[in-house]
Amino acid sequence: MIPSVFRGFSRKFVATCSLAAVVCITAVTNVAAEEAASVDDKQAKGMQLIGKLLAGTEAGGTPLPQRFTRYTVEHLFGDVWQGDDLSLQDRSFITCVTLIVLNREAEMRLHFVGAKNVGVPREKLEAAITHVVHYAGWPVGMTALKVLNEVWPAEDNASTE
Repeated sequence: MIPSVFRGFSRKFVATCSLAAVVCITAVTNVAAEEAASVDDKQAKGMQLIGKLLAGTEAGGTPLPQRFTRYTVEHLFGDVWQGDDLSLQDRSFITCVTLIVLNREAEMRLHFVGAKNVGVPREKLEAAITHVVHYAGWPVGMTALKVLNEVWPAEDNASTE
């Protein structure tokens, strides 16, 4: 039975339209499945990176809205931090420097430990702090050094060398 919308058209035209509809539905279904797999992949990669980077921190201690958590895990750590254009150490170091300049003490606590976890030398962070204080202000550097000493004491660094 031919649907009323196709009355007056040839059977060949109706068959072509039906085939096109099946192809479109299949394509949409495939895209949806690929997007779901991509989201699952980003979720898994994001959680794996968070586990590696923020091990030994108090990350996850603050309840966050579900959407914010999803953006953090899937987009930030599951996508942005996954690029091939910068190494994990470079991304961690850049993040630390950005947080220093912005004077974001709570996030410095997490990401200084993260930098240590991925092999950024403490001396490199100290050099960055010394450099940026001349542009961002002395109080920014003092805060960053205070946080660095609290979460990654210089003595800990000496004992691992």
